[in-house]
Amino acid sequence: EKNAFASVAPAAWTLDAVESPRNNPWFLCVLGARRALTFLEQQPEVDPKKLGVYGHSMGGKLTVMTTGADSRVKASAPSCGGVSDRPIDNALYAATLADNVYLTRITCPIIFLSPANDFHGRINDLQKALSEISSKQWRVTCSPHHNHQDTEEYQAAGPLWFDQHLKSAFTFPRTPEVSLELKTKSGVPSFTATPYPSRPAVSVDVFYTQQGQLDGERNDHENTMARFWHCAAVKQHGSVWTADLPILTTDKPLWAYANVHYPLKEPVAGAGYYYGVYTAKEVNVSSRMTIATPDQLKAASVKATDKPSLVIEAFEEGWQKEWFTYDLTDRWARKTHKLYDQKWQAPASAKLALDVRSERANKLGVGLDSCAAEVQLKGGTDWQSVVFSPADFQSATRVALPSWKGIRELRLGPQETLRAKDGKQDMKLELGANWQGAEPEFRNLRWAE
Repeated sequence: EKNAFASVAPAAWTLDAVESPRNNPWFLCVLGARRALTFLEQQPEVDPKKLGVYGHSMGGKLTVMTTGADSRVKASAPSCGGVSDRPIDNALYAATLADNVYLTRITCPIIFLSPANDFHGRINDLQKALSEISSKQWRVTCSPHHNHQDTEEYQAAGPLWFDQHLKSAFTFPRTPEVSLELKTKSGVPSFTATPYPSRPAVSVDVFYTQQGQLDGERNDHENTMARFWHCAAVKQHGSVWTADLPILTTDKPLWAYANVHYPLKEPVAGAGYYYGVYTAKEVNVSSRMTIATPDQLKAASVKATDKPSLVIEAFEEGWQKEWFTYDLTDRWARKTHKLYDQKWQAPASAKLALDVRSERANKLGVGLDSCAAEVQLKGGTDWQSVVFSPADFQSATRVALPSWKGIRELRLGPQETLRAKDGKQDMKLELGANWQGAEPEFRNLRWAE
C-alpha cells in the first residue's frame, strides 16, 4: 500500500490491530531475510558461521536492519541505503524501525557503498552512521558525482569485503587518514590524505564541494543529486598527499574527502547494479568526510580566492574526474554537474560554446537536464566550433529550454533519448546516431557573451 513502509498503523493486512512495528513492511522484509539465513545455514555447501548480507537501495536498508537484528551475519555491505531513514514525526517508528536503531547494534565488519550524490543513502547521514555502529571494522567507498549506481572500482568493494571476512582471501586496504587545515599562510584551506602504507596506490583524489548542508540540516533533494564535486590538484610528499581547496565564499560550508584507488592482483568480475556485468582492475577506499562550517572558515581567516569563470572545461589531463558515466563499456560519453556550481553560472545573455574535432562525419548529442540538442559534425582534422542558445535545446514534448537558469546536468555523447508524458501520451525524442570512427576531441567548453 502507498506509504505503508513509513507507517506503523493497523490495516486489514497487518498483524496487529494497534500501532505496532509489526504492521510495517520492513518488519516482514527482515523476517524474510532472517528466514533466508536459516535456510542457508542448513545447506550442506554453506558454512553457517560465514554468512554475509548485501543489498542495494531498499535492500541497503534491509541489509542494515538484518545485520543489526541477527548475530548470524558475519559481514555486511549495504549499498545506497541504510543510513538516511531517520524520521522524527513518528516516535514508534523512530524507536523501532529507523536506520540508527539497527546501526547501533551492528558489531560485524561492514562496508558502506555510498555514492556521494545518492538521494537515498545520503553521504552526510553516512558520517552519522559511522559514529553509530558498534563495529570497529568498517570501510566506505564513495564515488563522486554518482547517484544510486556505480562503476567497477566501487562495485567491486562489496564482494572483496566478503572475500576478506568470510573467505580470508583478500586484505582490504585501511581507511585513509585525512585532515583539513583551515589556518594557512595563503588563506586557502589545505587537505591532507595518508593512504594505507602497505600497498601502493594507483591514484589519490581529493573531492570537495560547498553545496552540502550543515550537520543536522536536511539537504534539498535536487541539490543532493546534482551538487558538484571539485577534484583538487594533489601533490605527493612521500606517503602523504596534499591539496589546496580554493573556495568561492566563506558563507557556505566546505565538505572534503579522499578516494584512494588500489590495484588488484587479479581482475574481479561480477553482476552489478541494474544487471550490468562489470570487471574491476582496481578497488576504491574512501575517507571520512571532513566538514568546516562558515563560522569555522571565518574564524580561521580563510580567504575566498576562487572566482567565477566563463570557461567551463578546458579538457586538460584528468578532466574526466569532474565528469562521470555509469557505462561499463568504456564508451566516451560523459556527464557533469559543473553548470550547477556557482563558479560556472551562465550570464543571462550568454551562449554555450564548444570546439569539437571528429575524425569522421558524425552527430553529437548535447543534453541539458530534460532537454537536448543535436549537432552535425563535418569530420576531418579541423576544429569545429558549435554554439547554442537556450532555444536550441528541446524537451521530449518539443518545448524549448527557456533559459540557462537552474541547469543541473550537462551531457556530451553520440546520442540523446528523452522521454516525457504529454497528457496521457508518451513522448520520445531521439537525437544523434551511432558514433563512427575514433572518439571525438573537445576543447574550450565555455560561456560566450
